[in-house]
Amino acid sequence: MTLTDAGPLVALIDAGEPDHAACADAVQYLSFPLVTTWPAFTEAMYLLGRADGIDGQAALWRLVLTERVEIVEVDRGMLERSAALTRKCADRPMDLAYATLVAFAGQHDQRRLFTLDEDFGVYRLHGRARFDVVPR
Repeated sequence: MTLTDAGPLVALIDAGEPDHAACADAVQYLSFPLVTTWPAFTEAMYLLGRADGIDGQAALWRLVLTERVEIVEVDRGMLERSAALTRKCADRPMDLAYATLVAFAGQHDQRRLFTLDEDFGVYRLHGRARFDVVPR
């Protein structure tokens, strides 16, 4: 499994995205399924809808329905941790999708993260461990 942010999901589907090639190359070396949270999935759906309309969204649904992408539930512990993270990171605002990804990573000891966002270079797991960000 590889924890995945919205950006790479969009870039994998939308060949017009600047990071499409880098994400397509990186995905060859990642463990499946690509795992994401509902907030990150929702963000990807929104962005694909704006860029590619229903075709882009249908492609993302196919990834989920073929179990190449798995959407994890956000449980109470993740909600509480997400709320704490957004307060803690007030100087570098953390959105809901990012907070749930960081909370999931901490809860499941997952350091590898497929993302295009530089903020994950700053975020830490349990205060110390850095994310192993892909692609680099």
